[in-house]
Amino acid sequence: VVVYESTVYPGVTEDECVPVLESISGLKFNQDFFAGYSPERINPGDKEHTVSKILKVTSGSTPEVAEYVDQLYKQVITAGTHKASSIKVAEAAKVIENSQRDINIAFVNELSKIFNLLGIDTQEVLEAAGTKWNFLNFRPGLVGGHCIGVDPFYLAQKAQEVGYHPEIILAGRRLNDSMGKHVATEVIKLMMRKDLKVIDSKVLILGFTFKENCPDVRNTRVIDIYKELRSFDMEVDVYDPWADPLEVKHEYDVDILSGENAPDFHKYSALILAVSHDQFKQLNIKRSPNQVVFDVKGVLQKDHVDGRL
Repeated sequence: VVVYESTVYPGVTEDECVPVLESISGLKFNQDFFAGYSPERINPGDKEHTVSKILKVTSGSTPEVAEYVDQLYKQVITAGTHKASSIKVAEAAKVIENSQRDINIAFVNELSKIFNLLGIDTQEVLEAAGTKWNFLNFRPGLVGGHCIGVDPFYLAQKAQEVGYHPEIILAGRRLNDSMGKHVATEVIKLMMRKDLKVIDSKVLILGFTFKENCPDVRNTRVIDIYKELRSFDMEVDVYDPWADPLEVKHEYDVDILSGENAPDFHKYSALILAVSHDQFKQLNIKRSPNQVVFDVKGVLQKDHVDGRL
């Protein structure tokens, strides 16, 4: 029995992988070998919701294998398991978990754009709406990583293969992928309102990983902020004590600042808090007449920043 964990789109296992495995091995699927599958469920940087504490979806290529895999995971997953009826159902469940979250974040990201034009603080609106018991508590921000920013495309591709063109799923992806450029544009507007020079100015981005308190830089959308600012000939520094400078250089060709000591904020015309690492929350970040402070994550005091999503 081959048991594997991964993020793949529905149909890839039995429809595509099995013929390849059969041709390579000379074995017959569900006769000579079997497959068990459990979609990855982990929250990077989360010390509370660890692997064993998250209920596990399990599946197998036959009912007997499904039961075998389910019992296997029950030995290590204290939160329990849910045995899906097929591998495709388990795969589809994984994809829609992340697609649902992507769409919900896209909704509040769109709200932040609307409320900014209306002169309303998005965070205050969400706090007020959150007093209703069934309001979904999502916050605007960048959507990256190797799951939420990717899985919706898998579902959209499979939908198109069977003749359906998804609308909401792809609209959410487009909107979320636009947020890095949006942040950069808002920062530049704020600089111009303060009569600060844009071209050749120095900007510091705090954070480069795709989420707080983890070193993972895969598919980070902070790079979109960086590239948009650089397109205005701005000098952009990035400081992240969690990210590996060598990995960032290899994957994105960006040299970042690291280490425990943050750079001198006073030499920058703009500061952008892009990732809410715990270390950044302890820094004394405040706006000044000669500097713009933009809070992507909404973790700084409102009166300490010039703008936020």
